[in-house]
Amino acid sequence: MSISKSLINRTREVVICENIEEAKTHKEKSHGLIKSDGKTALFFKTRWGIHTFGMAFSIDIAILDKKMKVVKYKRNLKPSRILFWNLRFNKVIEIPTILLQEEMIKIGDELCIS
Repeated sequence: MSISKSLINRTREVVICENIEEAKTHKEKSHGLIKSDGKTALFFKTRWGIHTFGMAFSIDIAILDKKMKVVKYKRNLKPSRILFWNLRFNKVIEIPTILLQEEMIKIGDELCIS
């Protein structure tokens, strides 16, 4: 995993999460937030979909386009579920639901990692 950074919603001018890491290897992407402490979000690229098998908590999923705009958003995806989306989008952010307040992310918002 890479060095922790912050996840920011540029559209709403709010810090979504103080800690976001990037998963680069197949193993890191496959494990996602399974072994997470629930305080860190995860960014990675995949066109396949995600699962929450083995998760101890619910997560929010943001699917992003090339410009980091949210094209799909799933709030409170519970453990043991699968989520698919249009294959032309490959940027994914997983965020523990407990870190987010309602309305922090909406479709069309532009996010950034810095």
